[in-house]
Amino acid sequence: MTSTVAGLPERYRPLDQVGPDEHTATGVIQTWRAKDRILNRDVAVRVHTPAGPAAHAWITRALTAGGLATPALAMVYDASEGSGDPQAPGGAAYVVNEWIDGESLSDRLLQGPLPEREIRTVLRRLAEGVAEAHRVGLAVGGLTPENVVLRPNGLVGLRGVPAADGTVDGDVSALGELLHVCLTGLRPGEPEPRPLHGPSDLVALARRARSTEAGQGLSSVAAMAAILAERPRTRPASGGRAEPGRAEEADNGWLGRLRDRRVDEGAATVNGSDEPNRVDPTTLPPVPPLRSAQSGDTVLVGGLGGDTVDASSVAPPPGAMRPWDGRDGDAGATVFGDDLYTGPYTGPYTDSTDVADDEDGARRRKLVVLGLPLLALLVVVGLAWWVGTSLLSVAGSVDEGSTPTLPVPTQSAQEEGDAPAAGGPVEPQSAEVFDPEGDGEPENDRDVPLTFDGDPSTTWSTLTYRGSPAFGNLKPGVGVLYDLGAVQALSGVTIESPTPGVTVEIRTGETPAGSLSGFDVAADGTLEGTTELQFDEPVEAQYVLLWITGLVDGGEGFVARIGELTVQSAG
Repeated sequence: MTSTVAGLPERYRPLDQVGPDEHTATGVIQTWRAKDRILNRDVAVRVHTPAGPAAHAWITRALTAGGLATPALAMVYDASEGSGDPQAPGGAAYVVNEWIDGESLSDRLLQGPLPEREIRTVLRRLAEGVAEAHRVGLAVGGLTPENVVLRPNGLVGLRGVPAADGTVDGDVSALGELLHVCLTGLRPGEPEPRPLHGPSDLVALARRARSTEAGQGLSSVAAMAAILAERPRTRPASGGRAEPGRAEEADNGWLGRLRDRRVDEGAATVNGSDEPNRVDPTTLPPVPPLRSAQSGDTVLVGGLGGDTVDASSVAPPPGAMRPWDGRDGDAGATVFGDDLYTGPYTGPYTDSTDVADDEDGARRRKLVVLGLPLLALLVVVGLAWWVGTSLLSVAGSVDEGSTPTLPVPTQSAQEEGDAPAAGGPVEPQSAEVFDPEGDGEPENDRDVPLTFDGDPSTTWSTLTYRGSPAFGNLKPGVGVLYDLGAVQALSGVTIESPTPGVTVEIRTGETPAGSLSGFDVAADGTLEGTTELQFDEPVEAQYVLLWITGLVDGGEGFVARIGELTVQSAG
């Protein structure tokens, strides 16, 4: 549906109406996808009819939302209460929001419930964004599956911020409703309410968020975000195995296999029967029977604990014991007989048998005592001879009138630690915007060739960001990646910019990379008109990344502009 809306500033050109009309207590709100003629980007324009004092409360809420910078909530770019004259430019009451591309949650839920991992991620990010709005005193409202958008880069965003009205408790309950439909899916034609199934902690959280009983509901959206950020404490049913089709719960790695093996081993029994072996807790564990000693067995002291033999089953040798005859010991005692053992002596040798070993040890000690001093003396003599020879050679050189020369560092050696000498400029073969953390919105990509066309007056600029020079706290930076065509030695770059104060890093790499970590930092600094950034040493690279880390105030927001970048080869 294409039309025009009277009363909007000429800057915004409406394209298509999005969604149905929103009827409020003060009027009707229509939402349009429009084109920002100045920044050449799509925006969402929401128009309140009538304008003037009737839209005052809504515009006040929009101005409060303008100070927020969270990816979960559509940013507010512009707002006006209007003059009340619908025919005059600027006479309408409107709010301009960030346009969020992606699939709406309502369309996604028509395919069925979301996986558990995605539910936790989507609801946690939404709750964190709403909690940020609550901290500044703004109840968001409008938390419906139609307004929640799943961005292509995996993030989530809420359109229509803020709604015409809302309450903090209403936001908590609305998030509970979103959690409910994420667990059940949207099935038009099935009776309401749909049965709630899923992980027990998420089911309990959905019920608590929607509860109106005292002491049963959630205290805040921040509490809901904290609960969703925790790792789930429940385990899947069916013996520790994950349910089919639930990729987020499947422990199909080593942890799942270990859990299955423990379950299978716990169900096994000693006798191999299907029933587990139940042991009475009041009985002692079974003890293996002792092996009776056979004829000819010898009881070893070190054998205890392995193949234990009952000592009572081993008969003593004949004559090993005799009754007491009253001549020694206590009454009734049993003593060893004289014929206990009559074989040769097998015990340790005495001092008389170790005479030869002692003599060998004494000789070795004597050799050590005499050899060490002799070795030390030889070392000292060798050192003395070497020192004497060196001194005599130096003295001979002095007597002959020659003066020993010392090496003097040359100018090139003195400047060896300085920055590499710059050679000629290297012309890039191509360049493109490098935005790994962006939301998919172009950063004036068509103007990138103007940064190496030889004319500093033609510039490429970033988008305009609000709220913070750190890209509105939306991402760490954005850059331009230059392809030099081949790997070559580089000494630095020269940057001309009409926005002094912008902070940048120069990163290099031999191959292209999809993430910032794939390029090494070669230099950094703050741009001041014409800025030369020299490398500490020559760098071999084919790709040079101009990575912008901080913006400057450009009037309507924070921005950075680059007029010309010149890459210098190492001379």
